[in-house]
Amino acid sequence: MKKSIQNSKGPDWDKLYETASAQEGYFTTSQAAVVGYYPQLLAKYIRNERIVRVRRGIYRLNHFPAGEHEDLVVVWLWTERTGVFSHETALALHGLSDVLPVRAHVTLPASWKKRRLRIPGGVVLHFTDLEKSDQTWIGAVPVTAVARTLNDGADAKVAPDLVRHAFEEAAERGLVDRESMPTVVAYLKKFFSVSRSRSGPRFRPSTRWARKSR
Repeated sequence: MKKSIQNSKGPDWDKLYETASAQEGYFTTSQAAVVGYYPQLLAKYIRNERIVRVRRGIYRLNHFPAGEHEDLVVVWLWTERTGVFSHETALALHGLSDVLPVRAHVTLPASWKKRRLRIPGGVVLHFTDLEKSDQTWIGAVPVTAVARTLNDGADAKVAPDLVRHAFEEAAERGLVDRESMPTVVAYLKKFFSVSRSRSGPRFRPSTRWARKSR
């Protein structure tokens, strides 16, 4: 017989708090059920103002300290904790971009492409199966690793100046090897002048790109 994931010992506030605290104060209906908090009890806690409902199936502990990536945590929980933040969002999380993306980019498994999704506002979805080596964590949220993020940016034709800055910054910080990023190098060569160094190709703004940017 398949073992139930439900908690037979009754509600356990400490375990719910432990789950939520690792997610900047947020938790889902299914996570609450595991520790004995079912919809009727959650409704009671909402009335008592111990928790607040953020969106369908996602709640937050009231009075929990504000987190740095709260908005992204909510999106991640919406993806059933399968999504990984990527593209421009990942560049910002890695500190490789000074541009705060207006929309959150998240990559979901390829199988999700078949689902009928009601996508939250301000969210852009990408679909592919990521290897474990392509993922890491920043705070409470999963994010694509630096090399994967740069390759995704090149493949998706993210603004060339943004990719150039991120590539140069990542290389200077020793996060990537200039010689091991052929996809990114090929993309940047279309827009920028390239010079050689001991560590590999370097890019600087070219007259051609300056004219296109006007």
